[in-house]
Parts: sequence; structure tokens; C-alpha cells
Amino acid sequence: MSSDYFANLCIFHIMDGLRDGLSHFSKASRVALIYAVNPDDPIRIYDPQDLLREHDPKIKEYYLDSDDWRAGDNHDDTTRLIEVIRTKDLALAGLITCSARSSSIFYQCWFTEQHPDMCSIGPTESWMEYAALLLSQDFATQNILRIDSSGHLLREYSTHAVRDYIVDQRNRIMGWDTQLRIYPILDSVLGISKTREEGAWARGDLIFIEPSELDKIKYMAKFPEKERPYLKNHKHVRKLLQSVESSGRKLVSDGKVVVGIAVVSPTSNSISAHFKGDRGLIYLGCTPVCSFADAKFSSTNYKPNMVQLEEYLLEIDLSAEVRHNLFQLVVQMITSANNRSHGSTLVLDFNDTPVEIAGQALEKPLDLREPEMRGLARSLTKLDGAVHICKDLKLYGFACLLDGKAVAGENRARGARFNSALRFTSEHPNLIVVVVSSDKPVSIIQRGVELTALCEWKQLFACVTTPPTLTKWIDV
Repeated sequence: MSSDYFANLCIFHIMDGLRDGLSHFSKASRVALIYAVNPDDPIRIYDPQDLLREHDPKIKEYYLDSDDWRAGDNHDDTTRLIEVIRTKDLALAGLITCSARSSSIFYQCWFTEQHPDMCSIGPTESWMEYAALLLSQDFATQNILRIDSSGHLLREYSTHAVRDYIVDQRNRIMGWDTQLRIYPILDSVLGISKTREEGAWARGDLIFIEPSELDKIKYMAKFPEKERPYLKNHKHVRKLLQSVESSGRKLVSDGKVVVGIAVVSPTSNSISAHFKGDRGLIYLGCTPVCSFADAKFSSTNYKPNMVQLEEYLLEIDLSAEVRHNLFQLVVQMITSANNRSHGSTLVLDFNDTPVEIAGQALEKPLDLREPEMRGLARSLTKLDGAVHICKDLKLYGFACLLDGKAVAGENRARGARFNSALRFTSEHPNLIVVVVSSDKPVSIIQRGVELTALCEWKQLFACVTTPPTLTKWIDV
């Protein structure tokens, strides 16, 4: 097997594992690599899904118009396995990057998408650093027997990525002197999150404090040292969480046991788990790190992605105040539906004369600029049918039935709300329908098309040919 062929397979397996792992941790994600094996080699690019195509000018300026990226490294230093480089000059909008140098690969830079609903890019950066390490190891060992094992490791790296990021950040804050062990904490959070108590999911806050700082806390209730519930006893901790539901109280833990109950603010190095029913968030200090649901971690913050609606509102003739109020109203209604775990449909009508929709009409529209009317509107979203809101910030009807002729984009797996919205908007162009499913996804639909639909990227196959040089790729 030639060295080029082996190198190409190494790159493919690592990229495929990284892409697949990140796509499960976040939304569907693309990955690209720019690299040079030796200092005098031409810079090459492997971008099978055109992640970097829109960034041609910046990439050309950084890699081809200048040799600054080559500086600052001694390639003959075999004592260092890998060095991660933080390059501010290569900040590409909407992308997360990770550059590295090693004794086996002179330079490599990984790229992936920065999704707008990410809690933090930190775990993804840790994931990419590990991909760079594995690629350097594979290039160094040239072991055909482990050529695909790196890809398998990267596919299942989510918990490790979260742990690595938390450990790195805490080490920066307080050094290596710590007694909190992150893996048991993460395992306990997942175990508690999937444990029901009398049919109900966990709600409340569990905070992990460095043992040396526990005596500084003013406890409302503290358990005797020999009777403290062990964190690994998920059922017991789940029961205790009932004492802090819907309050400012928190269960306090040292990472091994539950010490007591207190009203305590997060510190810069504390770790918190906020349980919100069937899902939750993990924080480092006051900063969200990741979320958890279905016994696994993910990057989503569970906030609806309303970019398409925001862009549409900027295009139509509305005052800045009305545009802002309408957007905030929609966000509030969606958040309320998500928190209550029920589906809903919002018809946003931008016609001068409201569209006639079959449903429960009102003698006088509700003025949604009044707080009590907004509360009523949020409750009306629980009824079957759509809520009809116009650009004058008034609600004209609820329990509305959306009908229309069949359209090409219908998806039987998405249910009646989604498909009815597709049909209705295809016949009424000057409006948008927002569909909130009971299992949290939010769809924005206009003219019979889902604006929030995710692209299906083409399947990747083994990289058996050497990736093109960056010069050739730019000229294509």
C-alpha cells in the first residue's frame, strides 16, 4: 500500500467519524480539512461537501497570498506529539476552526459549521482537537490494523468532548488542584435525567461545588456526613430533586454525595445541571456548555431558530417597533408551547385585509400589545387549530382550520399541522405559518415551502485519490 493511499484513507476515516459524531451532537454538520504533511509540500484541501466554497477569498488570502501560516514551527521537533494553534486571523463567519502542528503533519486545520442554536462551541473545538491528534498519530504509526478505529472513536466522542472542555476551562480558572471528577458527574446527570418519579421527569437544579469551597455555603438543610445520599444512587437523588422544584433552591454536591440544600449562586468553576423535565442543560459557572435528553448530550440550547422569520420581517414594510414586538410575541408563544410540551400553529398574516380562515372568530380582535391579552393568546395556542395574528399585533381568531390543495413538499411523517400549513401557505403568499411540534421542533413555512428544512448532504465515499492542492481548488 502506497504512503499516499494510506494517508488518504486515514483522512477519510477520521473525517467521516468526526462528521458523523458532530451530526449527532449538533445538527447535520459538514467537515473540511486543509493540510500540508511536510513544510515544503503544497497546501491541500479535502472539502467533499463544499463547506468552504463560499469562503474562497479569505482562504486564498490566508494560505496562498501569504506564508505567515507556515511560520512559528520547528517541524524537526520530535519530542512534541501535537500542538494546537489558535489562529484569530482565520476567523470565518459561521465556522468553527481548529489548527494544529505535529511531528508527523506539518500543518492541519479542521473546519465545521457553527450552528446558531449551540450552547457553546467549546465541546466541538475539543472534538476537533482530538481529530487532529488522531490524524497525527495515524500518520506517525502507519498501522493498517487501526486505520478505521480512529473514526469509530470520533463517532462516540460526545461525552468525552464535554468532559475535555469542562476540564480545560476549570484548569484555566483554578489550575490542576481540583477534586471534582467530571466523568462521574456527567454519568450521574444522564442517569438522573432518565429516572422518573411517579411518572414525572426530573425538574430542579443540582450544583457541583469544589469540596474545599463547601464550608463557605450557607445551607438551608445539611445532611450528616455518614447519611449523605450518594450521587450514583440516581433514584434517591431524583427523589430529592422534588424538594427544589420551581424554587431558587439547589441540591449541593461535592461530586460524590449530596451534601445539602441551599440557595447558592454559581461560581466560576462550579458545574450545574438544570433539569427541565425530559431535557436539561449543563452549565460551567453561568455559561451553558451543552444540553442533555434521551440519555445523551447535544449542543442545542433548545431555543427556536427564528432567523428566517427575522429576515422576512426585515424585508416587509413595518415600523421597527412593530417588527420588534411581533418577533418577541412569536418567540414568547413558541417558548410557552415548548415549555408546556404541546403543539401549536401560528398564522402571521401580513395582508392589509386579513385572510378569512375558518375557525373561532372574535367579535373584537385581541390587542396583543396588552400583557394580559398575550397571556390569553399563549393559552389559546393549546387548542386544536391555528392562532391567526395580523401585522397590527392583533389576534383575529383561534382554532382555525388550514386547508388547501396537496403540494409536492408534503411529508406524512410530520403530521396534520405541518402538511396543512404547507397547503395553506401555497395558496396565500403574503403570510407565514409557524408550526410548533409537541416534541419541540419549530418549522417556519411560506409559499408551501419549509424555510427551516435541513439539507441532505451527499454521502461520502473513501478518499482514494489525493485531495487537490489549494491552488487548484481555488481555480475550479
